[in-house]
Amino acid sequence: MSDDGQDQDQDKEPGEGDTGAPIGHRGGISQDIEDLEEQATEDLGFEEFGSEGFRTVGRERHAADVTELVAETSEGAQELQPRGTTGSGELRREVGAVLRLPEGNYVNPDDIDIERRDDETMIINMGPQHPSTHGVLRLMLELDGETVLRTKPIIGYLHTGMEKTGEELTYVQGATNVTRMDYLSPLTNELVFSMATEALLDVELPPRAVWIRMLMAELQRVSSHLMWMATNGMDLGSTSMMIYGFREREMVLSFFEKTTGLRMNHNYIRPGGVAADLPDGWRDDVAVICDTVMARTFEYDELLTGQPIFRERTEAVGNLTAEEALALSITGPVLRSTGVPWDLRRTMPYLDYDKLDFDVIVGTYGDNFDRYSVRLNEIRESIRMIRQIADRMPAGDYRVQDRKVTPPPRARIDESMEALIHHFKIFTEGFRVPEGEVYVAIESPRGELGCYMVSDGTSKPYRMHIRGPSFVNLQALPVLLRGGLMADAVAVISSVDPVMGEVDR
Repeated sequence: MSDDGQDQDQDKEPGEGDTGAPIGHRGGISQDIEDLEEQATEDLGFEEFGSEGFRTVGRERHAADVTELVAETSEGAQELQPRGTTGSGELRREVGAVLRLPEGNYVNPDDIDIERRDDETMIINMGPQHPSTHGVLRLMLELDGETVLRTKPIIGYLHTGMEKTGEELTYVQGATNVTRMDYLSPLTNELVFSMATEALLDVELPPRAVWIRMLMAELQRVSSHLMWMATNGMDLGSTSMMIYGFREREMVLSFFEKTTGLRMNHNYIRPGGVAADLPDGWRDDVAVICDTVMARTFEYDELLTGQPIFRERTEAVGNLTAEEALALSITGPVLRSTGVPWDLRRTMPYLDYDKLDFDVIVGTYGDNFDRYSVRLNEIRESIRMIRQIADRMPAGDYRVQDRKVTPPPRARIDESMEALIHHFKIFTEGFRVPEGEVYVAIESPRGELGCYMVSDGTSKPYRMHIRGPSFVNLQALPVLLRGGLMADAVAVISSVDPVMGEVDR
């Protein structure tokens, strides 16, 4: 800019020239207030409107905006309400005092403090964006200092409507839908869906298909527990465990990719068997996985089990009794950590698990350390089963040879018009399933995974409902967290091992 231009700018009076200058730059704060008063007088129709009146209306508008925002973001009855507006019965439910305990057991009402004033406590949010809630889980916690008094899990931030979507997909397409629920254990999702469909079809699978399913399911359990060991270690401050857990899990995922074509969300276990036979050299791959992971579990044991900080954060933290776990319908490692030997592979055998030799791992105290110990030893038991499966894998077909259920071999499609039509009909219209209803349950890495299915005789399920173990196990959080420290909340959530894709579905 020339000197003349600078002189012209200096000659301008305040407020002249640039009308786009920000507030406070034209005539000082007093000028801003006068301008805003004039605008408020025009907008509101007031003849006389002082600066104090303007500030009052501004506060009212701000309060109205805040109220509207709270209404828009409220989760309704899911949210934890202040004690002053919560009845005593609801308070007892929220702290986990109202359970269907066996006759003879009862909770002393004096143990529940319902007289505490709101100004003595504070309600805070943990999540849904918190990295240690293992997904979009939101917890509302009532704290007295650092002590957790009440907890309320709030879910629904990952809702994808998979059950309703499954009613609009054919039975052939259904496995691609359910595999994405528990994204850390997709093969078990496919397994329970396929077993429910096969129960309605009343088909019997070839022995090789059954044993391939068991092999893949146990490898999936190892993969899932390795992921838990990694993330639980990270939650408790062990970055080394995060690296080691992912390192070993990568071996399992590489085998899955070699067998199914994908690392996750495989669509490999399908109604009638599996999508393809095991690849060449699978025994060598499985042997390397078993030998490596088994040796590494003892390294994990040495790294974590005797570590003083790890013991302090897990022992006697997040205790759960067997009675409480049963009353809350808890399953999986969380239930077994309380000493209840409930494992569907043993108590209600499916596939050919009754032909395998394995132990059901149980704990004693139901705390974080027991849940860690159960999962660590379940990795070893799964490896023990995988070795038995590899040694006894039968020969034969990997899927049922029923033309109504199984598509023709790929090579036949190029040779036969009938095979091409058959293939086209299977994958466009699907196959019809006889009318009926069925419930099938299996033992997933997180507990009892069930599939309730109703058929109306068409190629699509009339109704499909999944009993997700993560969803049910979240009920234990108010009981596990009550009376503990805020710092222990992350460790307790991790010990439950929830997968929010399965919770919200």
